Amino acid sequence: MTDSIHGLLMETLPSLKAFSIMLTRNRHWAEDLTQETVLRVLAKADQFQPGTNFKAWAFTIMRNQHIDQSRRQRREATTFGDMDAFENLMAVKAPQEDKLMLDELLKAINRLNPAQREVLVLVVGNGLSYEEAAKVCGCPIGTIRSRLARARHELERMMLGEMTGGQPTAPKSERLAELRH
Repeated sequence: MTDSIHGLLMETLPSLKAFSIMLTRNRHWAEDLTQETVLRVLAKADQFQPGTNFKAWAFTIMRNQHIDQSRRQRREATTFGDMDAFENLMAVKAPQEDKLMLDELLKAINRLNPAQREVLVLVVGNGLSYEEAAKVCGCPIGTIRSRLARARHELERMMLGEMTGGQPTAPKSERLAELRH
């Protein structure tokens, strides 16, 4: 069982890292959250039920860990920092137009409300089903669908420039259609 958990954890680790950055919006806190999540997953490996979705189980652990940390930090009167953490994710520079589009998309994602951003990352970014995302977030499937639809609509609105008086802030592209699917 432990070997299979280790294998599943190694497969899921890149997604966990990306999800932690989306949750914390700070690379250093994201690394800590990922490490704590890995430790908790390993400590609770006997509670994982084979045949269920390991990724959703690990995301649930990470989300709960993040909520606990956020509550602790609020009590300690600290604030969240680096709002531009997503811009540091690119390892290789894309062609100029692609980079501009990606920068605008990441800024738009950053401006979504946290619940919408979370669902977008779980369903679109990590490929979880609505049912799995609902379990991770602890809410009904209809809420997941609603949040995702609103997130997509809001991203499209921001990317097409409605927030800047109708003037597009980024080059129009066929890839905007992908936001709807």
